[in-house]
Amino acid sequence: MYVQLDVGWLDHPFWVNNFKITSSQQLQTLKGLGLQTVHYVPGKSDAFSLQAEPVRTDVLPAQESAAANQPAPAAEARSPVDAWRCRIRSCEQRFMQVRGDYDRLEKTVQPAPSQARMVGESLIDSCMAEIDQSQDVVLHLLSEQIPDGAGSHAVNVSVLALLLGRAMGMPGQPLRNLGLAALLHDVGKQVHPPAWGIHGMNVQQRAQGSPERVRYEMHVGESVALTRRMALSADVSHIIAQHHEWADGTGFPLRLAAAELERSGQILCLVNGYDRLCNPLDTSAALTPHEILAWLYSQYREKFLSDVLVAFVRMMGVYPPGSLIELHDGRFGLVTSVNSAYPLKPSIMVYDPGAPEGPLLLLELQASPQLGIRRGLNPSRLPPKVLDALLPRQRICYYFEAGKGTRPADSV
Repeated sequence: MYVQLDVGWLDHPFWVNNFKITSSQQLQTLKGLGLQTVHYVPGKSDAFSLQAEPVRTDVLPAQESAAANQPAPAAEARSPVDAWRCRIRSCEQRFMQVRGDYDRLEKTVQPAPSQARMVGESLIDSCMAEIDQSQDVVLHLLSEQIPDGAGSHAVNVSVLALLLGRAMGMPGQPLRNLGLAALLHDVGKQVHPPAWGIHGMNVQQRAQGSPERVRYEMHVGESVALTRRMALSADVSHIIAQHHEWADGTGFPLRLAAAELERSGQILCLVNGYDRLCNPLDTSAALTPHEILAWLYSQYREKFLSDVLVAFVRMMGVYPPGSLIELHDGRFGLVTSVNSAYPLKPSIMVYDPGAPEGPLLLLELQASPQLGIRRGLNPSRLPPKVLDALLPRQRICYYFEAGKGTRPADSV
């Protein structure tokens, strides 16, 4: 029986929301969730298994209500996986907390700029305190439940900018300025909301001087003006002013060349572009993070300072979280986490239909030196059943935590 769960990714013990029930253990776990309804997909179900093991999936019987509050029978056996899920949930909660602070900042930046400044500085200071907790940082792919919008973009860009600045050895106050600039780089869009579908990586597809392009480019100056009203450092304003400038002189608004660019502005320009490419408005045209890094390096290399681009690839790994990959042994997987100390040995959700515990395996390459990644894949290259199981996210969102070392591989 193939089912769909209308609950959050972290609100149940299964890896994905859509899957086929293949064992009585899975069925008991599903019953224990206490769900009022479960969607059944006949076209993806096995009729024989339904006859052999009929299931009522609409409402739990009253006598099972007590069991619904009990842990799944295999909970103890999955404790390492449960710990991993708790780490993701903690990162997701922190992401949403930071996003909530940003939303509050955005509402006050025009009527009460000094109040917005306090919110922004507190937010970035708390993020920097988290980064300082450990020499190693693990970057996690969050669940598909993270909402879209300006807040998620601002948090994603801030997280990546802080991590990249830190990786490049940026000291405390310059790093803080970079974080504030990343957080505030698009606040000027409140004054002049751009046309739908236009962003910094595709703006050149619009004719020079066209109303859409002129309106879009105005947000840089408006963002700078708002940060000045907030009485932030001039360094913050300078970084924002350069977040659409490219090293080959084709950026905007000033068309600065490489020698005129500040490294902080280039960091913000790069991570801002990366996030826009990861999360296009037309999700049907989305590339995986691995494909985006390869595209940036092959097609846009001249548009960024080389040391910034190289440092970003080194930090994210060749296969950033959210990338689809094939292992050397032929199995397919989705990269879920990358440790900054081992960027070429990420954590992967592996599709393995022969595994006794189920088709999905949580694997850390750092703890499995005999395994490696053969190549990255576009979703179109995966068999439908594998793609359906791995369920690539429609939105790529990241958050980080202090590195916690390695774990053995665990089945899910």
